[in-house]
Amino acid sequence: MYKAKKGEEVVLGLLPFFHVYGMTTVLILSVMQGFKMILIPRFDGGSLLKTIEKQRPTMFPGAPTIYIGLLNHPKIGRYDLSSIEACISGSAPLPVEVQQKFEEVTGGKLVEGYGLSESSPVTHANFVWGKRVKGSVGVPWPDTDCRILSLKDEKPLPPGEVGELAVKGPQVMKGYWNRPEETAEVLKDGWLLTGDLAYMNEEGFFYIVDRKKDIIIAGGYNIYPREVEEVLYEHPAVQEAVVAGVPHPYRGETVKAYIVLKENMTVTEKELDRFARKYLAAYKVPRIYEFRDELPKTAVGKILRRSLVAVEKEKVENGDEKIS
Repeated sequence: MYKAKKGEEVVLGLLPFFHVYGMTTVLILSVMQGFKMILIPRFDGGSLLKTIEKQRPTMFPGAPTIYIGLLNHPKIGRYDLSSIEACISGSAPLPVEVQQKFEEVTGGKLVEGYGLSESSPVTHANFVWGKRVKGSVGVPWPDTDCRILSLKDEKPLPPGEVGELAVKGPQVMKGYWNRPEETAEVLKDGWLLTGDLAYMNEEGFFYIVDRKKDIIIAGGYNIYPREVEEVLYEHPAVQEAVVAGVPHPYRGETVKAYIVLKENMTVTEKELDRFARKYLAAYKVPRIYEFRDELPKTAVGKILRRSLVAVEKEKVENGDEKIS
């Protein structure tokens, strides 16, 4: 069983400190507990592997794209990564496939957490030791209350039902600076409406389904991008995948997948289509695939789905995009 030891841990500081995630999980935590920090200015797979082998970090907070990039480096097998004991992934959904592979390579634990800037930032996390549930963001942190609210009337829902996640606790913001209207929309009686769709199981573990704003409505069906992405990540040729709803003249929206392939790997649209149909209902299967060398990301590695959607809408408005 792993438990952080005050004054003895070595934290890999790849997350930027100007973002609340890096500031709290690397900088503030290390200062409070007397941990050594290894500061990395930017992600470079080869350099990072060398640093891990030489500096022997024990804790590695990151984002899914960071772990994905490391796992797909062609020389990863040449380096000793066994010093890594605990990793907390945040900022974006962690594919189960990535979690399993990273734990196999390092021998450490990689768990998913959840939060947002408005909650300073963490509200949920899985246990590094003890019970954890794959695909779940874990349980609420101490002194944090959570509810799943109906999208119709904002009343609390029972376990197993999907609604909007609301959180309440000492880490929740007082409001947006000089933005009272926006504050009133998300803060109600001390509860922060996160904008994320989620559900809780009978044991109290929470699952994030997707952002409310990211739901794809195609031909009257609701499609959650995360579910489709999880399937695409299972394909052996796929390194990164993001799914979005793009305008369609008949269905309203249609499912489009943006794919980054692993180095020296190839796959066709037809092959991906056949693969997806094995695991997804027909209406959830992507109708369009776009292969890219890279995907747009934030400073902490979160894929910018909305920027991809904005480009698609602009194409349609300009008559540049033909959608079947």
